[in-house]
Formats: sequence, structure tokens, C-alpha cells
Amino acid sequence: MSINENNTVMGKVTSLYGVKGWVKVFSYTQPKENICKYKTWILDSSGVKQTVKVLNCKPHGNGLVAQFEGSHDRDQAKKYCGSLAMVSSSELPELSSGEYYWNQLQGLKVYSVFGDKERKLLGKVAHLIETGSNDVLVVKKCKGSLDAQERLIPYLPEQVVMLVDLENELIEVDWDPDF
Repeated sequence: MSINENNTVMGKVTSLYGVKGWVKVFSYTQPKENICKYKTWILDSSGVKQTVKVLNCKPHGNGLVAQFEGSHDRDQAKKYCGSLAMVSSSELPELSSGEYYWNQLQGLKVYSVFGDKERKLLGKVAHLIETGSNDVLVVKKCKGSLDAQERLIPYLPEQVVMLVDLENELIEVDWDPDF
């Protein structure tokens, strides 16, 4: 998931499905079916946004398929292919203290507080990767960062991730800057 103003990207419409106006959807939610809970999506196709009502959304194979109001054949559905599927961020459920949506972490500056050394800027969170055992912060260079190295830092609260400060847009990690 990533954020776009007050909308959160929940998935992507990938291709057509069948002849009755359905499309295939790749969901970024966990579990993947959670995107189906939202009955209104904002589809963004190269910056052009349109709001659609979701008539049907269900699992199919490894992904999902969906049908939108007014889409009853392949020609009507084709215009949605390639669009990011977003919902209003205000519709997302509240999280417990210490829990964050991925989109809240993207763009935050990451500082190393490793050992007794002073805090060093490693870069910004570009995105996250799900590995199965734990999520991973992909940290890329930014203005003022220590170097141009891309770092993969495990998202392990209290072990590696020591502080997430959304207000000041930063994360502190106990991570060796040389690694």
C-alpha cells in the first residue's frame, strides 16, 4: 500500500476477465480479500481519477476479480486496466498503538542509532517488502544521507526498529550503517 493525498492504494486492476465486464485485481491488502470490503474505489489511471462502485469482488485463483457499476462487457471494462485501486484513507480501520500501515512508513527518514555512534541518516523508506518471516524496509538515499547505498532493514520493532515518529517523519533503527 502507498498513500496519494487522502487516498490509500489498495491494489491494481491488471487485466480483463471474461466477457461480462469483469477485471482481474492484484490486491496489496493482507489478506488479499480485504480490498473487497470497500464498495467504492477510486481508480487512478496515469493521474486521471474516477470513482467507481464495486458491484462484485471475489477471489479467483491467486488473485481477485471485480465488476464495477456500468461495466457489463469487455469494452467497458478495458478502460480500467492498469489503474491503481484506491480508497479514501478515512475509511481505513484504526490501528492499535505501535501499529502502522505501510503507507505511513513510506517516505520517512531512517536514522541509525547503532552502538555508541551518533545518529546517522541512512535515507528514506522507498517501500516495504513482505518476506514471510518479517517485513523489510527498503531504504534509499535522500538529501543528506550517509551514502548512496540502498539498504534492506528488517522491520522488527524493539529489536531493529527502535522508534517510529510519524509527526517528525522519522524512524530510528539499531542497524550498522556499514551493513
